[in-house]
Amino acid sequence: MVTSLCAIHCIMLPVILPILPLLGLTAGHNHAFEGIVLLLTMALGFFTLFVGFHRYHRKLYPFYALFLGGFIYWQRGAWGSEYEHLILIVGATLVVSAHVMNMRLCNSCNSCEDEHQPS
Repeated sequence: MVTSLCAIHCIMLPVILPILPLLGLTAGHNHAFEGIVLLLTMALGFFTLFVGFHRYHRKLYPFYALFLGGFIYWQRGAWGSEYEHLILIVGATLVVSAHVMNMRLCNSCNSCEDEHQPS
């Protein structure tokens, strides 16, 4: 369920945000709106990673990648406007990498297969 919500978010956000100005909404240039979207994304990402951590693998490094990506994204203005797009790409790549790491760890979990084997 949570993974589905994350996938919907990741697919729909790049589609919806460019359409907002056509509807007369300029939330994309509102720093408060960007901050809220980032915080919601980080909360959803944390919850998704925590489910995998708690149920399957107990590895912390996906959390490190998520928080580092979120921090870099949050601090994009500190690097200057000429580097903003590069910083956004680095931050987003770290967030996506966190989810990929989590999926791989969950899929490689041997104890999960043992739990679902009939006795």
